[in-house]
Amino acid sequence: MRRLLAPFALLVAAFAFAVPSSAATLPSLFYKAKEQFRLANYEGALATLDTLQAESDKSGNEAYRAELAPALAFYRGASYAALGRADEARASLETYLVYQPNASLDPSLYPKRVIAALDDARKALREQKTELAAAPQAPAETGSFATAYRAFKADPTQQTEGADETWADGPARYLLTAEQRADYGRLSDAASRSTFVVEFWKAHDPHPETPENEFRIEFDRRIAFADARLGQNETRGSLTDRGMLFVLLGPPTWVGRKPLAVGEDTADPNGMSRYGVFETNQALKGASSGAATAAILASMSGPANTLPEAETSWREVWHYRRELLPHAVSYQQVDFEFISKRGYGTSVLQRDERSLTTLEAAKSTGRAVGSVPN
Repeated sequence: MRRLLAPFALLVAAFAFAVPSSAATLPSLFYKAKEQFRLANYEGALATLDTLQAESDKSGNEAYRAELAPALAFYRGASYAALGRADEARASLETYLVYQPNASLDPSLYPKRVIAALDDARKALREQKTELAAAPQAPAETGSFATAYRAFKADPTQQTEGADETWADGPARYLLTAEQRADYGRLSDAASRSTFVVEFWKAHDPHPETPENEFRIEFDRRIAFADARLGQNETRGSLTDRGMLFVLLGPPTWVGRKPLAVGEDTADPNGMSRYGVFETNQALKGASSGAATAAILASMSGPANTLPEAETSWREVWHYRRELLPHAVSYQQVDFEFISKRGYGTSVLQRDERSLTTLEAAKSTGRAVGSVPN
């Protein structure tokens, strides 16, 4: 990848002269990961990249973290690809292509799997842009989330989450650590639970010198909005997948929804067919040639077919741009996908690597003392 080697080399050279002593390990770790990749030690390269990521995430390394982001995404994706971990490779290489959309690889320097993975990631991004550009605007029942949320006024009579036995199972679970949930579960009386909750929110007060807790006010407002707009059957809105995302990240940049097409449900591709095997075989009996057979198959199972129950089978995308994402992630945008299909569920979040990484970063940000959800 001749066009990539020079920028990465310049990046490391800049590190060698510019990093403070607290970040002195960054260039050596980067060199190590590159050398491990060159020697086909892909597992080792991934481990070193994880260490490099952790080091760059430390306080004081913000500027170098941004410079490192493209290289980390590339070498992580390339290592995944070389190991045959296609889904993880595509997610990382898509991130890399956001930084370097015109990047190309030298076949003499990189394994065929890496070359193919970059091409697949570029194709996936291109298809995603085409699909989302053609997708209709947000569903009528939700409208523009940002506009609706700005205008939303919570019921002043509505009580915030009480300190009962179920408190840790409510929306607060998005912020609680596993240890905190276990501690709360061991409390046996109302007084100790109330004290726990009071101290919990006190630790999340960004400005303890003021009477208001801005973090909790915003958190409770998001819960109220999600409960009012995103409920599903008997499940309160803030406890649905969409509600969780809204509570943690707030309103998305925009939302799009369209009917599912055959083959779009990656979790159950066979279940997406409009026609069963019997119907297909019956139709094929009338085929007079190979071309006729192909035409029948295309009409009955091709990607243009939508499900017969389009009103209950759809794909919804919540798009978040960089300014709405946690600072800990390097993505320039993240698209969260929700699938609805009879027998599968309603608005089920598709938990790919990028989505899970972003959600975990949002939870970690929310757990930090004095931080406010962004």
